[in-house]
Amino acid sequence: MNENLFASFTTPTLMGLPIVILIIMFPSILFPSSNRLTNNRLISIQQWLLKLTSKQMLSTHNYKGQSWALMLMSLILFIGSTNLLGLLPHSFTPTTQLSMNLGMAIPLWAGTVVTGFRYKTKASLAHFLPQGTPIFLIPMLVIIETISLFIQPMALAVRLTANITAGHLLIHLIGGATLVLMNISTVTALITFIILVLLTILEFAVALIQAYVFTLLVSLYLHDNT
Repeated sequence: MNENLFASFTTPTLMGLPIVILIIMFPSILFPSSNRLTNNRLISIQQWLLKLTSKQMLSTHNYKGQSWALMLMSLILFIGSTNLLGLLPHSFTPTTQLSMNLGMAIPLWAGTVVTGFRYKTKASLAHFLPQGTPIFLIPMLVIIETISLFIQPMALAVRLTANITAGHLLIHLIGGATLVLMNISTVTALITFIILVLLTILEFAVALIQAYVFTLLVSLYLHDNT
């Protein structure tokens, strides 16, 4: 097999033009809205899951934090649906691109930090210097806390990118090994195929969990700043 291992992570093009924008917009089709008085089963289940997730995620927030509910729910739906669509054959997962994940993480992190400095200025500044710190450690702790603050969006983006990319690479490798083993040993190929199926099921769970973790961390940053 001469195929490049990272070929599935290359941005797809159509007539020389990148179509990643269309791919990013596609998941919104999967969440229809209804204007009818009585919703069908699909929309009812969708609304129930959204209500359950938002209740769990925003239960500890105050009024200012709860005003972010629509944005957080849109974020978890977008990341979750994009991750799941990326598991389909001959598909592309935008969340495997660090640039895109940073494009989501940095504005959200910056929004929570700006909110904190606007509404809780003293508390936000107090995070840079814990109470009871010895005088000779103050400069070092301020530098460490500042670095840890600016690392937060990078940690958000890298965590999502690494988990999704690692799973896709593992599926690609095991799938290629299964095809090769079919001509060598049928029993071994069958065992490898079973492992591939189990790994695919695990990746479905990872796709949803990573969407929840990303949104939950943004929610925690928001909680600390409101």
